[in-house]
Amino acid sequence: MARITTEELIRRYQDMSEYENEARKNGFMVIAGLDEAGRGPLAGPVVAGCCVLDPEVMVLGVNDSKKLSEKKRAELFPLIQEKALSYGVGIIDEKVIDQINILEATKLAMKKAIEALSVQPDLLLIDALRLPDLAIRQEDIIKGDAKSVSIAAASILAKETRDRIMREYDSVYPEYGFAKHKGYGTKEHIEAIRKYGPCPIHRRSFIGHFI
Repeated sequence: MARITTEELIRRYQDMSEYENEARKNGFMVIAGLDEAGRGPLAGPVVAGCCVLDPEVMVLGVNDSKKLSEKKRAELFPLIQEKALSYGVGIIDEKVIDQINILEATKLAMKKAIEALSVQPDLLLIDALRLPDLAIRQEDIIKGDAKSVSIAAASILAKETRDRIMREYDSVYPEYGFAKHKGYGTKEHIEAIRKYGPCPIHRRSFIGHFI
């Protein structure tokens, strides 16, 4: 696989900054990207990331977290935290997901991530979702994590945070293989649920037809 040059990384970062640049032209000063990880798994929390990038500092390599290797996400995670003007993470566990449903839990995680920022954004760029009852201007972007550097950075924060949580759970419940599949409904995971039954971090509202 050909190595991506620095020039190509810069070009991609600039291309993915169009939404942010356009927003600044329109007078917005503090632009936060917002994304989540973990809506689909059968176990564990849903995690949201929120990130306000510094317009003067490029974090090269930032891309949709799903397009990055686990190793690359782990490398970018501390860089984003170091170079961002502000970032926040919101975590909603499986018990709350079962109580209020995954969509509402995702919105709650996103609100918690926004609240964790040290600055107040005047614009939110969100991957294909809108948050009700929020006094901040919002722009929802379909496939936003592949089109906006702010959303992409937020997606990396969310994904890496959640992966670390699931690796920790793997040491508590090793029979389920959480470190490998991160709670998603793989054949191996479903077989483990059927063999051992659910563990405390399984989403009961997701696994009913497997047990």
